[in-house]
Amino acid sequence: MRALKILVVVMGVMLIGGFALLVAVIAGRLSRGGSVPRSFAATTIDIPRDARIGTMTAGTDRLVLELVLPEGARQLVVVDLATGARLGIIELREPP
Repeated sequence: MRALKILVVVMGVMLIGGFALLVAVIAGRLSRGGSVPRSFAATTIDIPRDARIGTMTAGTDRLVLELVLPEGARQLVVVDLATGARLGIIELREPP
């Protein structure tokens, strides 16, 4: 009977310890957060004159702007959300 009591106490301690470890792991992952910062310094992204923004799509760390140019061409501008810097431009062309 004494061995059964010891076994119940040990298993109870293991359950509490496992639950505490689970909470600690979840809290650690949540505290690290995503790769997107809460704020960054104001920045300017130049777009061609008379162009308009067609659509915007945000990922976890990137923003993609679709620009409709005056002559009807389209560009994709890729922006890093962590710094606000323009990473590149992708020209969209129709096949010949």
